[in-house]
Amino acid sequence: MKETIFQMERYAEANNIPIIEIDSIKFIMKYIKLNDVKSVLEIGTAIGYSAILMANATPDVEITTIEKDEKRYKEAVKNVNSCELDKRIEVVYNDALKVNLAGHSYDLIFIDAAKGGYIKYFEKFCNYLNPGGVIITDNINFHGLVKNKSSIKSKNIQGIVDKIEKYKAFLDSNPDYITKYYDIGDGLSVSFKKNDEK
Repeated sequence: MKETIFQMERYAEANNIPIIEIDSIKFIMKYIKLNDVKSVLEIGTAIGYSAILMANATPDVEITTIEKDEKRYKEAVKNVNSCELDKRIEVVYNDALKVNLAGHSYDLIFIDAAKGGYIKYFEKFCNYLNPGGVIITDNINFHGLVKNKSSIKSKNIQGIVDKIEKYKAFLDSNPDYITKYYDIGDGLSVSFKKNDEK
C-alpha cells in the first residue's frame, strides 16, 4: 500500500497530474474518522490518490469516485486494485454531471474537479447528502492566487480564480448551508446544512 501511494505521487509529479495536498487529505481523513463517515462521494478521481487515502481513514468507509478522463480512470482502477480496495472504492468512468445516483446517499461529498463546474456539482450532488453530512471542496485558495490576484499574469489562471470566487460567493449566499473555510493545503471549504449545524 505505502509503495503504491509513493508510486502514485511520483506518477502525478512526472505527468503533471494535480493530486490533493497532504495536509488537506489528512484533514479529510481525520474528519472521516471523528465523524464516523461511512460513505463518500468524490467528484474528480484523477489517479485515485485521495480516494485510496480516504479509504485508509477507517476500515468501514466506502467510496464512490467519478472520473471523466479515460486515461486517469484506468490509472485509478489499477491503483485501487493494487491496494486491494476494489470492494470499498467504486471508480465510475463518466462526466459527473451525467451520472445518475438515484437511490444513493452519502455522509461526505468531496468536490475536487474542474473549478468551472464547482457550483453545478454542488447544486446537483447536495441532493444526495445524508442528514448531518458535509460537502468539502478543495483548491479554494488556488495556490494562494485567490488572495493575491495582482500577481496573476495568465488570462487562463485569472479565469480559474474568478470561477473560484464565484463559487465562494455562491456558498456564502446559499440559504440552506453554512460554510467554513480552512487555510489548509490549497484551501478547503466545509459546507453543512443549517438545520444540521453541529
